[in-house]
Amino acid sequence: MHELQVTLNGTPKPWAPGLSLAALLEPLEGQVATALNGQFVPQAARQQTLLSPGDQVTVFRAIVGG
Repeated sequence: MHELQVTLNGTPKPWAPGLSLAALLEPLEGQVATALNGQFVPQAARQQTLLSPGDQVTVFRAIVGG
């Protein structure tokens, strides 16, 4: 049987019903910006943003400097 997955920066991750964007990102440290299927998701909306099989999540780390 094909495992249901989402993709995080090109890496397949297991999906389960009720998986939120916040839960998927929990292991990551530091401030990150996120996009779900190419659309920006603000940090305040991550807990309420539920993922579906096949979703593509992209994480960007802030770069400081000049």
